[in-house]
Amino acid sequence: MKKTLASISLATAGLLTLGMQAQAATLEDVQSAGELRCGVSTGLPGFSQPDSDGTWRGIDVDTCRAVAAAVLGNADAVEFVPLTAAERFTALQSGEIDMLSRNTTWTTVRDASLGLNFTGTNYYDGQGFLVKSELGVDSATQLDGASVCIQAGTTTELNLADYFRANGMEYEAIVFDTSEQSVSGFDNNRCDILTSDTSQLAALRTQLSDPSSAVVLPEIISKEPLGPVVRQGDDEWFNVVKWVLFLQINAEEYGVSMDNVDDMLSSDNPNVQRIVGTAGDMGDLLNLPADFGYQVISQVGNYGEMFERNVGPDTPIGLSRGVNALWTDGGILYAPPVR
Repeated sequence: MKKTLASISLATAGLLTLGMQAQAATLEDVQSAGELRCGVSTGLPGFSQPDSDGTWRGIDVDTCRAVAAAVLGNADAVEFVPLTAAERFTALQSGEIDMLSRNTTWTTVRDASLGLNFTGTNYYDGQGFLVKSELGVDSATQLDGASVCIQAGTTTELNLADYFRANGMEYEAIVFDTSEQSVSGFDNNRCDILTSDTSQLAALRTQLSDPSSAVVLPEIISKEPLGPVVRQGDDEWFNVVKWVLFLQINAEEYGVSMDNVDDMLSSDNPNVQRIVGTAGDMGDLLNLPADFGYQVISQVGNYGEMFERNVGPDTPIGLSRGVNALWTDGGILYAPPVR
């Protein structure tokens, strides 16, 4: 984190001024351009990565696509802008992108000092450790003196320092610019441990030359609520991005999916009617078409569908819903009502 702030601090004042000018009416700008510019990672399976055909896929990608479906009626009208962790905030501040959806942790410093607003959480995570099985380590408390591969410009740097200091241990940080470089360093024995969000570790583990050679330790050492980000000062755009995600969560709760959304247009349930746009004035309130919710669900799906196809048990990432299950199913996923 200290490196993140240091790399941004010199440019922040000028970029905030430029960003405020650039984003005065983001919704109108996106509609005029006919395309949403969305910042994503340089490649993280399950979250944002191009497939073999060059098509971007992942939870963060689908978050961008859902906003495009709501605003433009076309989920494919997105220009994906790959950004490193160190580049992401500067790109948003300067107006290079319209929104950031890049497995980014919501923290006090980021929310209060960078001129940015987090619009919600699309994945609740926590930092963990990936170690080579041959080391015989089964707990993070056994990592004293270890070398640790870590990505620059992330919250993992500060969390790592806090954890080792609190447990009276020492470590050597091996810092890389991208997640691809960090997992390559781990795979090539540049370090003993790879640390990141546990979802990212599950994704990066699939990229090892032998995925079975490494295990994720049981300790979770932080809270990492990941979600999309916009610039401060544009409440209209902030509300749009925020409520698109909230609508997807509500849609799952009320059983509205890609498969049945057409049938749901004739639903008698007032909650469903407001989600799909056959009742209420949700579209008018957000300066969006009345059927924006229908467009989001029909083209991208509800939150559960987004999770299952990108990181769920039947994908190579193989994650269970865990805390990302709906509050009605024992998780903490909860959205304000669409009403």
